[in-house]
Amino acid sequence: MTTVPNAPSPDADDTALTTDDVPDEIVRTIRIAASAETVWSIVSEPGWFINDGEYRAHDIEVDGDVARVTDPVHGTFELRTDVLEPPRRVVMRWLGGDPGALADTPANIVEFTLEPDGDGVLLTVRETGFASLDADAVTRRRRFEANDTGWVEELTLARTLAEQGGR
Repeated sequence: MTTVPNAPSPDADDTALTTDDVPDEIVRTIRIAASAETVWSIVSEPGWFINDGEYRAHDIEVDGDVARVTDPVHGTFELRTDVLEPPRRVVMRWLGGDPGALADTPANIVEFTLEPDGDGVLLTVRETGFASLDADAVTRRRRFEANDTGWVEELTLARTLAEQGGR
């Protein structure tokens, strides 16, 4: 066994956590047997992914590039659309899963890309920004883990919706 000088004991409770403790990026890809246009109609809707794996209609108010999305279960979120390249790429900013206004805290960037794949598409989500969301490492870890699991659920929902013809 190798001993690291000045390392805390395994029983120590005071080990400091840093931004290095939480990855800054989540990347997930799913194949969808539907046209890029059908998938685009889903992923280009601000906040389509704010749900529990079951699509719900949202109240969406748009002011320029900022959308206020109200989910009947999770509350109101602000998202800003940075890039719209139909039907290939959309980039949005949001608070990493917390309700509120974009001005309240640093925002995560969520990018959806669609790539042709035979008779369907590959839908990839890339979410970045977890390292700067909160000074507290435990909160950063909670947000990262919730979103990491959530994107699997949301991409599965996008596939189900698209393969059934859309929303």
